[in-house]
Amino acid sequence: MHAIVAFGEIMLRLTPPDLLRLIQTQSYTVTFGGAEANVAIALARFGHRAEYVTRLPAHDLGEAVLMYLRQYGVGVEHVARGGDRLGVYFVEQGAAQRGGKVIYDRARSSAAELQPGMLDWRAIFTAADTDWFHWTGITPALTESAAATCREAIGIARELGLTISCDLNYRHALWKWGKTSAEVMPDLVAQSDVVVGNTETVHTMFGLKPRDPAADLIDQNRDVAEQLAERCPQLKTIAFTTRASHSASHNTWSAVLWQRGQFYTGTSYDLTPIVDRVGAGDAFTAGLIYGLRQHPENPAYALNFATAAGCLKHTIPGDALLVSVEEVEQLMSGDSSGKIRR
Repeated sequence: MHAIVAFGEIMLRLTPPDLLRLIQTQSYTVTFGGAEANVAIALARFGHRAEYVTRLPAHDLGEAVLMYLRQYGVGVEHVARGGDRLGVYFVEQGAAQRGGKVIYDRARSSAAELQPGMLDWRAIFTAADTDWFHWTGITPALTESAAATCREAIGIARELGLTISCDLNYRHALWKWGKTSAEVMPDLVAQSDVVVGNTETVHTMFGLKPRDPAADLIDQNRDVAEQLAERCPQLKTIAFTTRASHSASHNTWSAVLWQRGQFYTGTSYDLTPIVDRVGAGDAFTAGLIYGLRQHPENPAYALNFATAAGCLKHTIPGDALLVSVEEVEQLMSGDSSGKIRR
């Protein structure tokens, strides 16, 4: 089986227990998380070969990350070692009308200090027998050198004929190194085949917005997807998640997909109570990649599998989607009862 290679930064995640606030907690639940690593873990759980590429410090925290990834079946043979620190982020979970919060402590991390040439992308893609490369907008946001490394990887992936997917993943708090996402991302996205995001992020990065603001939400998503496809002709598939937040504990969740002029609408899910919404977009992306690879002739299946996968992530603490294909397909079939299995 060909491999999917995902590239980005994985960090130490610290979360106060029991919905405590950061200013009141005296302990943290510890795990690891990062958008691209989350995608790799979910794909490995779905039975696909997933390789993760990053740079980690050569000390015990770096080793702990490798052990974390290995336990879920993710390949780490091509992880580079070097630098002094692992990035950290703090997640304060919201409840009811109090929203959640994320604080990053990732400056000068090993991954942020990546430079072009540190990773032999041609050798990595060849050794892994890769047919798919996944990146997100978080990596170019970290530093100018990380953006250049991402551009290097995309260029070589394009030369080798790999399918390239991107989750736009706009993070306002990260774009501090001198250029904006609107100056960097359009050129990188234009070299990709599959993009995941939402209309707000497309507006931030590309300046595109619905031409008829009075249109319903589905038509607005279709309009923005068509505009993005015109701006980036290389794109074959565009998927947008849609979320309505009634409170931190109650959201509705769905998605749409544009593929070569055809437009599809996913199932809508009522999410309450939400256990942990962090990583839901990554779960959606992993589900979409799985569906497009497994059933390339059936984009509706890919969209509905991805939407169901994103729904299920809201029920799982931590960053990663830890479910099977059968569990996702059970939800897709309409079985949302949550009954205990015996």
